[in-house]
Amino acid sequence: MNNQSPFSVLRWMSLAFLTIAIGLFIFQLVAFSRLWANYPAGLTIANVPVGRQNRQEAAQRILQVYSLPVELHYNDAVMMLDPSSINFEINIENMLAAAELERTRQPFWQGFWDYLWGGSATSKNVPLSVKYSETRLRAYLKDIIAPRYDQPATPAKPIPGSVQFEAGSEGTTLNIDRSVLLIDGALRSDSRRTVNLPLDRSNPDRPTFRNLEILLKQTIVDITGFDGVVGVYVADLQNGQEITFIFNQLTLVNTPPDLAFTASSTIKIPIMVSAFRRLGDRPGIDISLSADVLTQLDKMIGRSDNTATDWIMKNTLDENLGPLLVTDDLKALGLNNTFLAGFFYNGAPMLRSFKTQANTRVDVELERDPYSQTTAAEMGMLLEDIYQCAANGGGALLAVFPNEITQSECQMMIDYMKNDRSPYLILAGLPDGTEVAHKHGWVIDQFGIIKDMSDAAIVYTKSGNYVLTVYLYHPQQLVFDNSNKLISDISRAVYNYFNLPTP
Repeated sequence: MNNQSPFSVLRWMSLAFLTIAIGLFIFQLVAFSRLWANYPAGLTIANVPVGRQNRQEAAQRILQVYSLPVELHYNDAVMMLDPSSINFEINIENMLAAAELERTRQPFWQGFWDYLWGGSATSKNVPLSVKYSETRLRAYLKDIIAPRYDQPATPAKPIPGSVQFEAGSEGTTLNIDRSVLLIDGALRSDSRRTVNLPLDRSNPDRPTFRNLEILLKQTIVDITGFDGVVGVYVADLQNGQEITFIFNQLTLVNTPPDLAFTASSTIKIPIMVSAFRRLGDRPGIDISLSADVLTQLDKMIGRSDNTATDWIMKNTLDENLGPLLVTDDLKALGLNNTFLAGFFYNGAPMLRSFKTQANTRVDVELERDPYSQTTAAEMGMLLEDIYQCAANGGGALLAVFPNEITQSECQMMIDYMKNDRSPYLILAGLPDGTEVAHKHGWVIDQFGIIKDMSDAAIVYTKSGNYVLTVYLYHPQQLVFDNSNKLISDISRAVYNYFNLPTP
């Protein structure tokens, strides 16, 4: 017979469940108490996760992250910046104290309740607190990095044995102010601790005009070996720098005084200037009205027509003394070694004999046409005057002949010279499409021999405009192909100087 009552069974079962519940409660309370002693899940200090870590573990982890060196890149060079070298200090106690406040912000039992019910951890971040010596950082950049790695720009330089230039290299300078900002950010970052140092870049300087002069002389002596007489003049139309020199049988001739050459057809440039000066003064010869004048000017310059040249002088200057008026205009401009002593037609008398400093020097023997002479420098200076007159209303033409030559007329002169499209000499050394205003010329004697050759040009390029004149003479003969190559090589060298290769 079973004497145990149902109440006794229930009581013992209740006690058992209660004991289990109390045990589980105590277990969870102990587990939570252990967690409560550490930082709460989701807490970060300076973006470093420290949840479930104690104070010592968190401090060690933060110091480990922010004591890593900062990697600096200067182009391909790599340097390691040790934070301690600039007195970098982490205010670890301040950050841990702030983290402790986060840990104790929620009451124990409320935290335990959330823990029991699986409440999610709230993300909190204690901001980084550091200090370092900006003075020492700047000193490191200025005194160690910059002197070692900064590079000055190097100018382009001529390539020996050619008319080409080797590209220069750009310079680099450390931008210290921007570098400090970027390094500061890396020092405060837990992951991005690499800095590409910002650099200020400078373009290479242009080689000096002296470099160009040396290259031109080497071209004549070493590359072509021209054993006649050559006069060269170059003017930079941006800054007025000039080069002028003469070689006689591969020997440099001292100047001044300048050396006279046969002007040949380049004398038609000053003829055109004199014509424009007087167009408004002669009845019926207004440039805007006379189609004949326009036609003859184009023939004179574009086609180098001698008959048209005489027509211009007879109809716009003087029927008998036109060449002497051209010479007078040249003297008024200070070009005393350039003259025209007669018309171009066969048998034309020489109106006057001219002696100049340039044609009376005895150190260089040179046969010259007594009718027309000039120097490389004087023809170049006349082109400069035309250019300045057309470009900005300046130059000697408007100063010497006020109210007689206008800026628009100077531009017309340049336009006429652009119609000289002979593919030889200076043009042969230029890239296709280069804008050139020039007048070329050579003299062929009765035996078909050329002893004089010349070209005078204003060259327009994207990197600068310039004047180039070249005059050649050889006592026996100028072989056309060789002479053409010499002038085209000189032309190419000058063009390359003004249009340097990109670094």
